[in-house]
Amino acid sequence: MAYPNATGRNFEELLRVIDSLQLTTKHRVVTPANWTQDDDVMIALTVSDEEARVIFGEWKSVKPYIRIVPKPR
Repeated sequence: MAYPNATGRNFEELLRVIDSLQLTTKHRVVTPANWTQDDDVMIALTVSDEEARVIFGEWKSVKPYIRIVPKPR
């Protein structure tokens, strides 16, 4: 991310992005907008329902493509 010198930095947002990148790289999940460390995450679309059951067990499904699980530890 690049900011002009005259623009202030939001370090909390930068840390949130780093946390999200680390989490989504290690686990097969994605983080929704405005996600924070204590929030639930979504199962990545590249994970089939069968695979997700093995990896995550049960999940809450808002829509077939939005499968919500607690943040993996």
